[in-house]
This record gives sequence, structure tokens and C-alpha cells, in this order.
Amino acid sequence: MTDYNNIQLLKENLEAMDSAISWLERSNGICKNNGIKEDYADEEYDAFETLSSRYARAIDLIVRKVLRTIDLVEFEQSGTLIDTVNRAERRGLINNVNVLRTMTDLRNEIAHDYIKAELVEAFENILHQAPQVITLAARIKNYAERYVNMNC
Repeated sequence: MTDYNNIQLLKENLEAMDSAISWLERSNGICKNNGIKEDYADEEYDAFETLSSRYARAIDLIVRKVLRTIDLVEFEQSGTLIDTVNRAERRGLINNVNVLRTMTDLRNEIAHDYIKAELVEAFENILHQAPQVITLAARIKNYAERYVNMNC
């Protein structure tokens, strides 16, 4: 892939991330207003399910698409997911790898939690983590601007 193609791919992935973050912000606002409870009305439960899905999608886009594309643009060997996360830390996008690990662990919990009591705990964790994901996306976008604004 040429530099131009990699930069185009980065632009596309950043646009997808922006869209995912916009929807995550919307769902986060709705669910913040609903609050954490032991039991939810059907509409509230649906809203949290939507938030969960949007959180997972945002994390997937950030880790598996955007950060890996930044690696491509910067001519880094693709390597493992851990390599990608370590490079994100080196770039100053995250304070330490545990931040992103916590986010991805929660994403994995979302994918596998089916017991209602565990879902309520996951909802609370998502409400806590979503603003951090939004902030991370903004840092990534700011970092990537140096490449997106290049004329290839």
C-alpha cells in the first residue's frame, strides 16, 4: 500500500471513529439521565443495550482500525495488538497500557455478559468509561491530523 492509500485509509477510519463517538455520546447522555438502578423499564434497558453496543463498536474502531492504521502510516510493523497498544502509549495517546486494557476488557465483558445482574454492573462501568473513550478518540484525532492534512 502506498503512503497515499494509507493516509486515505486513516481518513476513512477516523471518520468512522468520529461517527461512532458521536453515537456513543448520544447514548451516554440518554443513559446518564436514566441513571444506575437495580431494575430498568424496558425503554431504559434498551437504551443501555444501545450504549453497550456503541461502546464496543467505538473501542473496536479505535483499537483494531485507527491505531493500527496510524501504525501503517508511520511505517511500524503491524505486530500484535499489544504492540499496537504499546505504541499508543509511546505516542502519548494513553497514559499507560492499562487504560486501554480496561476499556477493551469492558468491551469483552459486554460481548459475553448475559446475566442481568452482571449487565447492570457493566452498565455502570460503561457510564464511567464512555467519557474516557470519547477523550481518547479526541486525542487520537488530534494526533492523526498531522497525516490527514498532508497533501500526498
